[in-house]
Amino acid sequence: MIVVRTTDFELYHGVVTELRDRDVTFTTIEPAQPLPDETTVVITDDATETTDIDADLPIVTGEPDSPRQAVDCALTLTRGDSGRTIVGVDPGRKPGIAVLVDEVVVAAFQVPLADAVETIEAELATADDPIVRIGDGARLQGTTIVNDLADDIRVELVDETGTTPYLGTGARGMGDVLAATNIARIEGESITEREFEPTAGELQVIKDRSRNAGETNRAIDDRFARQVAAGELTIAEALAAHRAETDDE
Repeated sequence: MIVVRTTDFELYHGVVTELRDRDVTFTTIEPAQPLPDETTVVITDDATETTDIDADLPIVTGEPDSPRQAVDCALTLTRGDSGRTIVGVDPGRKPGIAVLVDEVVVAAFQVPLADAVETIEAELATADDPIVRIGDGARLQGTTIVNDLADDIRVELVDETGTTPYLGTGARGMGDVLAATNIARIEGESITEREFEPTAGELQVIKDRSRNAGETNRAIDDRFARQVAAGELTIAEALAAHRAETDDE
């Protein structure tokens, strides 16, 4: 059983909320109280005295601003798992992201593309030898994520065929996250970077998006569309550059 024993109220509140949300059996005690006999792991803070805890009993030191990481670690220890973290990513304009620890989904996100790398790297901050597995669809967005991830993160490119499940009643909006979970469970090709040469159709999609985003129904040309595809410019930046160039003519 997980025991929460801390003098830090903010950490206490965050950890207890996480445990309750996951329906995990736990108990809380004051620092001066003895640990229950059935204790398997203790969550505490770095200021609470722990010298009375058996040396063989795992202790997780949590931070007030990251209670979920403390709970993830405690759950891994109670299961006796090796703790391998794998992040699956279903790329797109709002990528689905699933975080698995030894086949168990411990977190899931769907965020704007601009926030994807930060979200992934935050989940890997305390992970030991993690893997990021990215689906090979949505080539533009997938390439952006692969190339922006830190160089020391192991990345695999996964054939995402068949990873998006059928969504029944009430499951609308969950497809990308469920696909990310399936991607995380498939071994892929190890890569360090990904090159992307946009097709004519992909360039047209970017140009159409620029037309919809502009105030004067103006679309960027192929040159600027390629820079957007490569992640060198945003749509807004490309529109501004294109406008400045054409206005000077």
